[in-house]
Formats: sequence, C-alpha cells, structure tokens
Amino acid sequence: MTLTRFVTKNAFRNKRRSALTVLSIAFSLLLLTLMMTIWHAFYLSNGSAESAQRLVVRHRVSLTFSLPGYYREKIRAIPAVVSVVPISWFGGIYKDQKPENFFAQFGTDPDEFFKTFRDLSMPEDEVKAWQRDRQGVIVDDFLANKYGWKLGDRIVLQGTIYPVNLELNIRGIFHSNPDNKSVYFNTKYVEEAVPFFKGQAGTFFILSASPSDVSTIASTVDNMFRNSPQPTKSESEKAFGLEFVAMMGNVKAFILSICSAVVFATLLVAANTMAMSIRERTREVAVLKTLGFTRRGVLGLFVSEAVALALAGGLIGASFGWMMVYGLTHSKRFISFFPMKVTPEIWMAALITSGIVGLLSAAVPSYHASKVNIVDGLRHIG
Repeated sequence: MTLTRFVTKNAFRNKRRSALTVLSIAFSLLLLTLMMTIWHAFYLSNGSAESAQRLVVRHRVSLTFSLPGYYREKIRAIPAVVSVVPISWFGGIYKDQKPENFFAQFGTDPDEFFKTFRDLSMPEDEVKAWQRDRQGVIVDDFLANKYGWKLGDRIVLQGTIYPVNLELNIRGIFHSNPDNKSVYFNTKYVEEAVPFFKGQAGTFFILSASPSDVSTIASTVDNMFRNSPQPTKSESEKAFGLEFVAMMGNVKAFILSICSAVVFATLLVAANTMAMSIRERTREVAVLKTLGFTRRGVLGLFVSEAVALALAGGLIGASFGWMMVYGLTHSKRFISFFPMKVTPEIWMAALITSGIVGLLSAAVPSYHASKVNIVDGLRHIG
C-alpha cells in the first residue's frame, strides 16, 4: 500500500464523521467563495481599458440634482478632454414594477455617445439609424435576448420621475463586456416633453486622453464650478460606481467579518474532528512507531489526512460556489452593475485556504500524537 493510499484510507476510515466534516468545510468554503467574489466585483475588478480613462461629473450635493447643460462646453475646453456626453437617469417602468422587468434607462446624446463609450460595440449602420431617429433607442444584447427584442421593435417606458411616457423604437443592439444591462435614448425626447428638464443633465461622462489625466481633469472641473450655484463632484468611473456600494454601509468590514468568521468556524470544526480521530488511534501510533515510522513520519501522516479532508471540502465548496454564481448571473431576474464572476484566482484562493485550515487544525493534536511512547501507546485503551 502506498503512502497516498494509506493517508486517503485513514482520512475516511470513519465515513460518517468524515462526510459531515467535509460537508461542513464545503459549506463554509461556499460562503467564503461567494464573499470573495463580491469583494472582487466591488473593489478589484477594473473593467475595460477605456473605463479607466473615463470620469463622471455630478452635482456635489446629490445625484438627485441636475447640472446645467452649458457645463458641457466648458468641460470640453479643458486640455486632455477627448469627449463629453450627458447621461441622465430616466427611471421609467417597463411593462410593470416586477423586479425582473427592471433595467437601467438613460437619456444621452447619440452623436457623441460612442465617442465616449468606445468599449461598447454596435454596427455603424445601427449607430446612424439611432442618430437619425429622435425616438430611437439602443439596447444591450443581454436585454435583447431576455425580452426577445429585435431591431424595429417598439418599447414603452412609463415615466415616474418625469411626467412623460417614452415610446421608443429599437434602432440598435450593442454589446458590452461585462453586460451593460441598460438602454440609451435621445435625451432631447424628454427635453421636448418636459420643459423643466430642458438644458439640464444628470451627469456628464468624460473621456480623457489617458488614465493619468483623469485626476487632473477632475480637479480642474471642480475648481471651475466651485463657486457656481451648482457645484460639481468629479471622480473616476470606478469611484463613481463604488459610491453606490457605500450607500449599503461599510461593505468592506462586513465582508471581512464574514470571511474571518467562516475561516475560524471551519478551523474549529476541522480541529475537533482531527483531535477525536487522533485520540482514538493512540495504539495505532505505537504500532506505526514499532514498524519503524519516525516521529516526523507520524506527524506527516496525520497532517496529510487533515489536509486531504479539508481539500475535499474546499473543492466541493468552491465548485458549488462557482456554479451558484454562474447560475445567478445568467438568470433573467439577476440585476447587477458589477461583474460577478468566480475567477480562477478566487477558486484557487478558496482551495489554498481550505488546505491551510486543514494544516492548522491538525498541527497540535498530530504533534502530541507523534510524541506518544511506544509502550504507553500499546497499553492505551480507548
């Protein structure tokens, strides 16, 4: 019998206890995988290369306040600014108020939209068709597949913030990675129907010449309008997105607390299992030493058994975590503006964590077992 076979056989010698331990570790690693995925989506995902060159200008007080439309031309005159496009949230209702029928809706300028959002792709003929139609709208291909939309279809958005219902013609279907899950229409449609919105914009998205220009442009814009009735707050697109995460509270502390609790609980479960298993095998340790196993050899065997159990649980938990995130993000009811994905790095980090937990859980009981005297071990009854 090889050492690998010996370790595997002993790790699962008590099948019920081993199975429960593996399932406990698997559930903990499933939760840990989900938390790491959320952390990665919120704080580590950088998006496309073009998104690093974009920044967002909004009202300093709140997103509920609009900015004057003439700010656009003043911003355009700043050095290193490539393009500026207004983006205004509409917040209408499609069909009904069920969560599965919710998606982001924005008014914008079709003539300069794709100059700013270069990471969105759409055929040139569809771009021109959208620019020619005042009632035109372009939709994300994810939404088009979800609702069965085709070019030429008409969709109606019932106004909630603005007292107008938009009857929009689908003129283009664009692709983005990750899925944008948004629709964009000509903001002049709303301006013509709602007088108080004329000459206003919710935000301005700016494309800079390079990522290094983002901070300079942001400070220049804010200084330009610092003493105006509508002061601005300019920040990178990434920072703008994280503000919505901050609205939920201290998400970082919450995720770190859960991850720490999961690892600690898993360590306790594994340590308890290994302590019970090693205590029951005191005579076996003495026999192994009689056969010539050294203290280091006995220690290695028990630690290897613990690591094998923990890795089995980690493999199951991380794999189920990947399947859960994949199923969730591909569900038609799922809505997220952050790219949720279990990356190979997250999957490996979960496995490595489970292995470390197995190593630590067996360290102390294995060390004491390796010091057992042969005579005392053979006399042990337990």
